[in-house]
Amino acid sequence: MTDLYDPNKKVYPADEGPFSIVDLLARAVDPEYLHDNIPRISDYHLKIGEPVRFRLDHDLQVVQGGARLTPALIEGLVFPLLRPEHIASLRENPLNDIDASWELPGEKHYFRLNVFHDRDGMAAVIRLLPPSIPQVEEVGFPNEMTWTNIVNARQGLVLVTGVTGSGKSTTIASLLNRINRTRAVRIVTLEDPIEFVFTNQRALFSQREIGRHAASFASGLRSVLRENPDIIYVGEVRDQETATEALTAAETGHLVLTTMHTRDAMGALTRLVDMFPPERFREISVQLSFSLTYVLAQKLVPRAEGYGRCVAMEVLRNNTAIANLIRLGNWAQLYGAMETRVKDGMCTLEQALLGMYEQGLISKADAISHANDGAIVDRIEHAKSTARRL
Repeated sequence: MTDLYDPNKKVYPADEGPFSIVDLLARAVDPEYLHDNIPRISDYHLKIGEPVRFRLDHDLQVVQGGARLTPALIEGLVFPLLRPEHIASLRENPLNDIDASWELPGEKHYFRLNVFHDRDGMAAVIRLLPPSIPQVEEVGFPNEMTWTNIVNARQGLVLVTGVTGSGKSTTIASLLNRINRTRAVRIVTLEDPIEFVFTNQRALFSQREIGRHAASFASGLRSVLRENPDIIYVGEVRDQETATEALTAAETGHLVLTTMHTRDAMGALTRLVDMFPPERFREISVQLSFSLTYVLAQKLVPRAEGYGRCVAMEVLRNNTAIANLIRLGNWAQLYGAMETRVKDGMCTLEQALLGMYEQGLISKADAISHANDGAIVDRIEHAKSTARRL
């Protein structure tokens, strides 16, 4: 490491500075920014022409008196977190973007970063990962049945979906960690980058990072099937090739957990099918109806108390009725089927939000703004009037 790329080099001018990248990131775990020992800072945003910003709870804040970032300042802050090949890739082609992870020295706190170019030049987003893998009971599952069924599943496809930063990786890590404690199985992960590091307990892990241990998710999946896995975690399904391999693995006796970027369960299924040509619609729908186990769609919602966020989770469980709708491509009927099958552990996002509002966990305004269906307003008003009568 050269002095130029030293993470402890104080390169960023600010009122309380100058700061190194270590100084800035250490703020996220400073007691001043913790609530009940939980970090309130989730992300740092670096962009040329703007001061460093950080997301506190759900709002972006500016580092007090922080200088506007120049190309040299951004390089001085970001490059110490990257490997030499990452730096070379960014310099060679502005179309390249980099996913990487980094550990705060001596603190056992990990950060995930994405470095890219926009119209002003290089930019970066750096996310603090949870300091430890939460227990499944702490994640925010709407019922115990859901996580119990997934943890005990022997085969099938589990999709966890949501927008960027909604906690998908944390949810899957909690499931894998519970399996690690309770089942003697072989687990292989394909991640970009590796976020949570697992310590082998009853399970045996092999964690592989895209770009270091496998060329792509699709190629990694093909080789994983020759590595005697019981459970496979695929960081994300991004293309048809990866989707094909994931469906095949789930269909041939493996439990496959993966993530997608959609706002709800129905969107995850339609996006997966739409990755394939229209002439393969029937084939893929039938394959999905047999291999799917669960779809979990989640959002992080600000807590009513003003500190931190909690998970609102939509749950679609594949049963005979749901499988039939998937085979026929009757996507519009999935929502109604989920609403009426609460006893099977299913839950729409609106039902989850309404329950959280009634428990006082979230505000009415946040329940409404995070809902996918505007009809939640009527449900909230009905719940309030019922409570008054009681």
